[in-house]
Amino acid sequence: MNPGDAVLVRSIYNGNVRSCFPHRLVGEEDGRFLLYLQPGNHTKATGHDTDHLVRWAAGDPLRDHVWQVHHLLWLVRPGDAHMLGLFWNEEWDFVGWYVNLQAPNEVNGRYFDSCDWALDVWVEPDGSWEWKDEDDFAQAQELGILDAVAAAAVRAEGERVIAEKPWPTGWEDWRPPPEWKPLPLPEDWHVV
Repeated sequence: MNPGDAVLVRSIYNGNVRSCFPHRLVGEEDGRFLLYLQPGNHTKATGHDTDHLVRWAAGDPLRDHVWQVHHLLWLVRPGDAHMLGLFWNEEWDFVGWYVNLQAPNEVNGRYFDSCDWALDVWVEPDGSWEWKDEDDFAQAQELGILDAVAAAAVRAEGERVIAEKPWPTGWEDWRPPPEWKPLPLPEDWHVV
């Protein structure tokens, strides 16, 4: 893979793609891939209303979606049970870091596969942080997506990353090449 190539970041549950977001490969650094999600990229997801986890777990068809507002750069290390994201608004003002807690990252060619575990951590530019999506995390346990042992491991990974404080990353002033345009979804986005 080369910088600028399109790759897919997918959440896979029970052998089915439950969300898919095309990104551009920015490069590799310190064993991590840097992946850029641009506003205007076409994605697939269950949506984010009160029933989205029920549809997610049931394997209901995904909805078309267009990523809006935020520029997002993920730092993804194969085998890690999280991804660290840098968020900017449309004007490229840095708004914070995002720790996405998930099953360990697997990289297979242009596919970056994991399984999102609902609980996340939001970190403000000043370093203050908060848990995000606690209600989704509780619902994932109620639905049987995570048992008590798995849920404890997810929270422990979040606590570990919080204690490590891998921010700032040195990428906060990064900008993409101007020729990069929003990406469509390829036809094989759903192939596992």
